[in-house]
Order: sequence, then structure tokens, then C-alpha cells
Amino acid sequence: MTGPTTDGRRLKGERSKQELIEGTIRVVARQGVAGVSHRAVAREAGQPATAAAYHFKSIDDLLTAALTRCMAEDAERMRRLAARTDGAESGLRELAELMCTVVAHPEHLLAEYELYLLAARRPELRGPTQEWLAAVTEFGSRYTDDAVRLRLLAGAMDGLLMQALLTDEPPTADEFEALLRTILL
Repeated sequence: MTGPTTDGRRLKGERSKQELIEGTIRVVARQGVAGVSHRAVAREAGQPATAAAYHFKSIDDLLTAALTRCMAEDAERMRRLAARTDGAESGLRELAELMCTVVAHPEHLLAEYELYLLAARRPELRGPTQEWLAAVTEFGSRYTDDAVRLRLLAGAMDGLLMQALLTDEPPTADEFEALLRTILL
């Protein structure tokens, strides 16, 4: 009879961890990495003050989990788009529209870049960012096998999304699409 109770506790614990990771992303989006503490994340997630420290022994563990989540979600979105695209121009439009959607809700993107920069400082955190870059390359390889263009695509996407955070009028889907065409076609 311990099976169902244990499974229920595990499920509740896993749900609690996921809520804490989401809370971390929101704290990072609002206050940057410096704003992350076990207490701040627990409060953001609506959990007891000790919950974050119970599930994540260090702030680094919490930030690693948040970075992994952000990059995995983005990589999966990009891989799904790549799977639907066979090099058709409509795929470029879909990517341009996805980029517009991302910049229209900058909270998540702000958190991603904060975490991305953290990975630049800490090599042990770079695995999740490499997954994102591989997914961008997978998408781009539907259009070209030129390694330079594929590298340019990854750099351009990161740069364009970052620039979109710095302006009151981010690029439109038409503008994003024109840039993608220039790089890939």
C-alpha cells in the first residue's frame, strides 16, 4: 500500500519543483539573476519559504534547472518547426511569426538572456544552450548545408531577438522573414 502514497508524494514533489522552476524564470525576468534566492523563488511560486531549498540545494541548481527548462522549450519549438519544414519558404514565415510571438511577450525572453549570459560565464551550464543552437542548425539545414550560413543563422536569431528587447518597436514578421531569407536563401 506504500506504492500509491509514494507515487502521490513524488507527483506532488515533481509538481512543486516545476512550480519553483517557473517561479525562478519569473524572478529572473523581473530582477535578473541577482534577484534569485530560495526565499524569493518560493514566494513567487506560492510555496513555503523552505520549499526551494528543499528541492534545490543551491541557487546554482535552481538556475541550472531554469536555464535547462528555457532552452529545452525553445529547442523543442524549433525542432517541431524544422520537422514541418522541408525548405519551403512558408517555413521562414512560420519562424518569423514565432519570433514575433516571442518578442511580444518579453518576460520569458528576458529571463532566457539572463540565463544565457550566466552560461557564458559558467561553462558547466552550457549544455542546454548547445541544445538550442543545435535546434536552430537543424531548422537551418532544411534550407542550406553551408556551415557559414548555419552559424550566421544562429547568431542572427540571438542578435535579432536581443535587439527586439531594446526597442519600443520590434521588427515585424515581414522584417524578420526578409532577414531570414537573406541568410538562408
